[in-house]
Amino acid sequence: MRAVDPNAQPEVQRVLDYLTEIRGKKILLGQHTQTMAQEELSCIKKVTGQLPALCGFELLGYSPNIRPELSGEDCMTEVNEARGTLQKAWEWARLGGLITFTWHWFSPLGGKDKSFFSVNTDFSASRAAQSGTAENAAFINDLDYMAGLLRPFCDEHIPILWRPFHESEGDWFWWGREGAEPCRKLYSIMFDRFVNKHHLHNLIWVHNSPKAENYPGDDMADVISRDLYPPEHQHTDLAKEYEELKAVTSADKLCAVAEIGTIPDIPALTEHKIPWCWYMTWSKDFTCTERFTSFNELRRAYSCENAVTLERLPKLYECRL
Repeated sequence: MRAVDPNAQPEVQRVLDYLTEIRGKKILLGQHTQTMAQEELSCIKKVTGQLPALCGFELLGYSPNIRPELSGEDCMTEVNEARGTLQKAWEWARLGGLITFTWHWFSPLGGKDKSFFSVNTDFSASRAAQSGTAENAAFINDLDYMAGLLRPFCDEHIPILWRPFHESEGDWFWWGREGAEPCRKLYSIMFDRFVNKHHLHNLIWVHNSPKAENYPGDDMADVISRDLYPPEHQHTDLAKEYEELKAVTSADKLCAVAEIGTIPDIPALTEHKIPWCWYMTWSKDFTCTERFTSFNELRRAYSCENAVTLERLPKLYECRL
């Protein structure tokens, strides 16, 4: 399966080849971490004795338009706890683990408090997609700023599973509030600017929505994904959810569960050969308590012979720093 970026670095293709090789046979175990403390990894290590193959990092603290004077205590706590997470990504790269980034993007212009939420900003995705508007200028400014933060990973050939505009099917984030078309345009602008202007050829493009109308096109997505939050302690093979996502495109794309609350039934999923490439459990209570997944179930997942943990992940790139 060839990378959608024609100039993708060899490490990108190596990751895609590996994901293609294992689908329907194995699945990468993943975990999102929201803070510098990464208490989720500590919990998994304590419970299972292992670490996930894939670690997710939160970039909200790097948004250029955070407005402390208009933000509540909860917002600023979340921002401050997330600042510096790129340092943790470098530490993870030194271990040889796979990296994915989530960006709860504070609106590029205006807004208050957690302005990635639609209710806290009047920032217009459709105007951001129109050249010559103030919204477009602010949007491009944020893109260029983020490209600068991603540049060192590119320079060192560290492959990144890049998942922009996540949950674009919903109206809860500013990029999805005005519907599918503006968000598709924003994704296309980002893809063109990151690939053709900034030459970030280390990115693996992960689109995140289960709806076909949100899909930007086969030429801009290496992986299609969706977020799932099943009921507490309801562990399944996610076969139905896979079939729904696969219908987004007729192309043979890799599929992933980019976020999940209650984890899948990993032994059943691999026994039934449901070809999810990875799942990533969300942070804090979803992992550090037994409210959603018992520690026995977590141990069962990590002990499954077809579950790829950090220890079972082959060397797909080299971090020299």
